[in-house]
This record gives sequence, C-alpha cells and structure tokens, in this order.
Amino acid sequence: MLGLLATAVLLLPAVPAAATQAGPGHGPERELGDVIPVPAEVKPNPRTSFTLGPHTSIRTQVGSAEARSVGRHLAGVLRPATGYSLPVVSSGRGGGSAVSLVLNKHEPKIGDQGYRLDVGRSGVTIRARTGAGLFAGAQTLRQLLPAQIEADRTIRRAWTVPGGTIVDRPRFAYRGAMLDLARHFHEPAEIKSYIDELAQYKINHLHLHLTDDQGWRIQIDSWPKLTTVGGGPGTGVDGEGPGFLTKAEYTDLVAYAASRYITIVPEIDMPGHTNAAQSTYAELNCDGVAPPPRTDIEVGYSSLCIGSEITYRFVEDVIRELAAMTPGPYLHIGGDEAHATTDEDYRTFMNRVLPLVEKYGKRAFGWNEVARVDPPASVVPQYWGTTTENADLADAVARGNKVIMSPANRSYLDMKYDANTPLGLQWAGFIEVRDAYGWDPGSHVAGVGEKSVLGVEAPLWSETLRTIDDIEFMAFPRLPAIAELGWSPRASHDWESFSRRLAEQGPRWQQRGVDFYRSPQIVWP
Repeated sequence: MLGLLATAVLLLPAVPAAATQAGPGHGPERELGDVIPVPAEVKPNPRTSFTLGPHTSIRTQVGSAEARSVGRHLAGVLRPATGYSLPVVSSGRGGGSAVSLVLNKHEPKIGDQGYRLDVGRSGVTIRARTGAGLFAGAQTLRQLLPAQIEADRTIRRAWTVPGGTIVDRPRFAYRGAMLDLARHFHEPAEIKSYIDELAQYKINHLHLHLTDDQGWRIQIDSWPKLTTVGGGPGTGVDGEGPGFLTKAEYTDLVAYAASRYITIVPEIDMPGHTNAAQSTYAELNCDGVAPPPRTDIEVGYSSLCIGSEITYRFVEDVIRELAAMTPGPYLHIGGDEAHATTDEDYRTFMNRVLPLVEKYGKRAFGWNEVARVDPPASVVPQYWGTTTENADLADAVARGNKVIMSPANRSYLDMKYDANTPLGLQWAGFIEVRDAYGWDPGSHVAGVGEKSVLGVEAPLWSETLRTIDDIEFMAFPRLPAIAELGWSPRASHDWESFSRRLAEQGPRWQQRGVDFYRSPQIVWP
C-alpha cells in the first residue's frame, strides 16, 4: 500500500519547500515541510496521512547496525511521550503500522547526508545512503509530529504525520556550532545536552574551543600541569570557570556526539591566546618568566616564544595527544588575534605547526588569519570578520582553500540580541534572529563563491555564560537560523516562511525545558 501511495505522490507536481508553509500547526494540520531546516523538495499528498499509534513499530533492515542504531534513538525520544512501546524490529518481521528505516547506497538525488521520506497511510519510510542520512530523516520526522510528543507524558493518543514525499540533502557538507570551554568550563553533561539540541537541526560538527588565555581545558599527559594549574581553581573569566576534560571524558563526549552523527572538532588556540599555558610553564616564555594568570576578557597580549625549540616540542606533544583521541578528520589550531606576534614570526610559527597537524593525520582548521601565510590548500580558514571583503581569504580561495563561514556580526551567538540582553557582548553589534538569517554564506565575502565554502558555523563564546540555561538562551532561536542557511537550498531562504516555522519550535523548547529568547520578531504561539 505504501509503495502505491508513494508512486501516486510522485505524480503530483513538485512544490517548492518554502511554498508549503502555511504556518505553525498541530497534529493533522501540520504541513509536510513545516520543519527546520526546510527540506530541499516537498511533495505533499493531502489525500493521505500516517497515524502513529500503540501498535506502531520501527523496522530496520536485517543486519544493518547503523539503521538499528538510528531506530533505537528514534524510539528512545518518542516512547516517553507516547507511552507506546515502539519496538525496533527487523524489516522482515510482522506487518501493520511502521516507521521503516532503509539503507540503500544507490538512492538517487540525496547524496551521502540526505534522505528520502515517504508518508502513506500504513507507515513512514525513510531511505538514505548512509546512517547520517537516516538520522537526518528521523529528525525531520520528529518535527513533523506535534510538539507534545516530545515531552508531554499525560496525553495518550495517536499522532498524525501529513502524507507525501520529502527528498532532502544539505547545501553544505559542514554545518557546525562552536562552544567555548576555555573562558568558562562547561561540564560534560551540559555539552551533551547541547549536542542533543544541535542534532535536531542537522548540525553535524561541534567545534570545542579548549584553550585560551583564561584556561586550559583538555588533559595532556606530557604537560600535566596544563589542567591542574591552567585549568584549575581560579581560572576562567572572573576566576569563575575552573575545570577541564579528562581524556576519558573527552573520549566519551566524542562517542556521544558520534552516536548523533556529530563530529567533534577540537581547537588549541596558538600562537596567541596562550596565557593559561604560559603562566603554567615558564619555559614557554622567551624570558623564562611565567606571567600571572589572567581572568579578564582582553585579547591580543600573549604569544608563544616563536624562536624557541621548546615551543615546538610543546605544540607537537599537544597535537599528537589530541589527534590520538580525536577520530574526526579535523584539528583547529586557532591563529586569531595574535597581535603580540610579529607578521614574520606568525608565518614562521604556522609554517612549522601546520605540517605537524598533517603529520598526525588531521586536516588543519584555523581562524581566517591563517590565510595570510599562504597555507596549503588542505588548510581550512574560518572567516570570523565583520566585513564582506577580505583579500587574504579571497587569495586563499583562489589557491584552492575551502572556507568555513562564521561572520561575527551574523553568526556569533554570544552577541547580544539588543541593548537589553542580560548576557553576551556587543563588539560585533547586536544580532537579532533576522540578522542571523539574513545573509548568504555562498556570496557573503567578495571572491568567496559557494563552491569554495565548506560550510557554516555558529560560534558561542562563554565570557558571560555560566550555565546550560545561558548557553540555550544565547543559542536559541538564532542557531536554527544558521542551521537552515547551512542545510537548505539558497532559493528556499525566505524570512516569512522561516519565522512561521521557527515560532513552532517555541512549544517544543518549552516542553523540553530549553531556555530561549522570545524574540519580538517572532509571533510565538
């Protein structure tokens, strides 16, 4: 029956995703494309729908560990609210109502991260080439169900998904968020909570800023005092953010993120932003004298000793140990705001350090200042500037480098929403939701076209953040805006459509206990 309905759906004319948005709805009134990020292609079939009920199962292919893992995750988030058992079974077992997860490496039009979702009367089928695609499709299905299914344990009734077909794939391969652990340490449980929220919007990378002037947050066995002193009591902005990740905790976070198809990108900032290390180990300073610890938010005053071989022994030790516990392909070496390092020394440093990243099997990321040293094409500069012109970045792109787009005046989630926002900074300006949504990563910087953009990232610096509530308040509702820019086709970007779909996220955040800013630009339910 589902196959016949899917065939009928395919005979319907395609509807642009944004055009299917009739506003926030609940239950059977929801539109098929009423999700964030908006799908690439949506073909509604108003003649049918699927009802999730007490006898619904989640079916996965026999022998497919990835499909079964996605099925278990989906069942785990739906069972508490529905009260239904939603057993995860092999596809050949039983009949009746089902959500089916199918891996097919030949599925057309979706690429390695996309999916196809078909909704008919007897069930929902999600097809993908990879586990990442199945997981993305499962997140779309979650949003197509009413908000109450996420958290309301008192209602026991069937839940309806509108009929039709979605064929979806990301615009950019890399869609990231960054969390700063250096200025204020965030506990592993808080990071996991943030990962859970990121995954729902198809974010697939979490960049962890692990070191800075105010603190060192990752265990390095060959330099043990980095964490016990550099990350110990009194560290962090105003001395209020001590703590660090042990290697076991970091490894656990990497695995937790991977189970949600998110890759951890660790950052060790250098040659500047290094006071936590230099105040811990005197030999990292050219004069052999350790400076005092810093707990303010000033930048640009610290620099490793570029002419000292001890510096490169230290850097190689850190890169080697961090690379060994990071299965993902990327390692970020910072490179921003190195004002205390001369241009010549900066080039000397990067020319020695960039090959070390490659030596230990990783691809180097760096803030856009690394573009000044004519890095190899494998290096990925991350643009954080506030202008739409950057000659160094344009030259790097002309040489073949790919770029991550994170303009501070558009994507920095630590910027205040307005003058009255109790948290955050404002050096890059105020960023309301429409500002976060109203730019195009594929044409934002002159000379950096869409084919040169690896992806987008929304950084969240923690100078003013202390709790998970603080993280959530600054990230939501702006992070879904950046997520949509990274996933959805450029032609689908439409503020009126997005603002209506964003409004529907409010009840979901409330019911999950997620703090968020009630932007006056959004008509919340």
